Amino acid sequence: MKISASKIFILSGLINIVAVLILSRFFTNVYIPKYDATVMSNFGLLMIVLWGFTYISVAKSYKKVKWIVAVFAIEKLIYGIIWVNWQLQNNVSPIFEEDLMAGIFFSIYGINDILFFIFFTIVFIKLFRNKAI
Repeated sequence: MKISASKIFILSGLINIVAVLILSRFFTNVYIPKYDATVMSNFGLLMIVLWGFTYISVAKSYKKVKWIVAVFAIEKLIYGIIWVNWQLQNNVSPIFEEDLMAGIFFSIYGINDILFFIFFTIVFIKLFRNKAI
């Protein structure tokens, strides 16, 4: 079974939106900003939701906006690097003890970003080479 790239754009957006809203308890979870006030403030979380809507907005027309797909790849790479750096400098275990949702968030968000960085990069390369996807 082949899943279309458009559906993966939608999936990427839904993951951003739903995961942030659930794990942040609709921006009321004080533990996520506590452990990364710079990137994961409530404003930062809101921007992640906004990125999710942008992925969905181009799902049907991504072939016409290859450079935006490249921006998506760069954005996901940046979040992936930030997460890896955060993981190297922090321990998620105490976060789980304080709040399960925040612990889950800090454990997985970068994996999601790295996987979608790979997806957006592959899509961009194929579009850049004018290959059908």
